[in-house]
Amino acid sequence: MEVKIGEEERQLIGDLIDQLRELLLATSPEGKLDPSLRRLYPTAYVDDVRHEQEYQRSARDQLLERRLSHLDVVEATLNDAELDSDSVTAWITTVNDLRLVLGTHLDVSEDDESKILDSGEPQEQQQAIYHYLSHLLGEFVEAAGR
Repeated sequence: MEVKIGEEERQLIGDLIDQLRELLLATSPEGKLDPSLRRLYPTAYVDDVRHEQEYQRSARDQLLERRLSHLDVVEATLNDAELDSDSVTAWITTVNDLRLVLGTHLDVSEDDESKILDSGEPQEQQQAIYHYLSHLLGEFVEAAGR
């Protein structure tokens, strides 16, 4: 797949990858993750705390390993003009993860996705990045489906 992403966008994605990696590897003293990661580790057992804790303990390490591996692939191919199918999969997963974390931070729901902030606040830039990631994800998914 040919990748047509400008230098500024590649720099942005590289910066976002660094931030996501830092978030993924950080835990609080109580072993809790940053709240903006909650969509990356969804609840499996809403009504059973014990089962949920067991699930999170067993699944989190596998999910973390996979996410970090995908981040490594995207970082390694960030300046490539062509991507193979494995790299495209890593890009799709990473861009989606970035989008989910940013969307959680912005408290974006599916109903809000088309809204654009016009308040001039710092969130406006984050909202623009969120929309860019959504667009980029759509482009990758569409290209992968061809």
